[in-house]
Amino acid sequence: MEGLRKIAKNHALGNPTRLGVMVYLLPKGMALFKDLQDALEITPGNLDSHLRGLERVGYIEIKKVIVDRPRTAVYLTEHGAKKTMEYLSLLKQILEESEDT
Repeated sequence: MEGLRKIAKNHALGNPTRLGVMVYLLPKGMALFKDLQDALEITPGNLDSHLRGLERVGYIEIKKVIVDRPRTAVYLTEHGAKKTMEYLSLLKQILEESEDT
């Protein structure tokens, strides 16, 4: 049950939308705001709120970039990648333990 306590303490990744953002960013390292919005199928305001929460804990960085026009880019930080991998490992461990019982 130690794994459950650790998961409960990570409020940033305990939300399915924020976890979805991080899982989307893991293999890419960066995504445009619009791509995240389309992938997660949420409103811009909702996504912005979740991104601000992830940025506040240092899991992502939000920057303005020029692609074909000014856009918002979301970058995965090293800290964010590490914490997401730890969180996913805990989830996997909990699932494996529940299969054993």
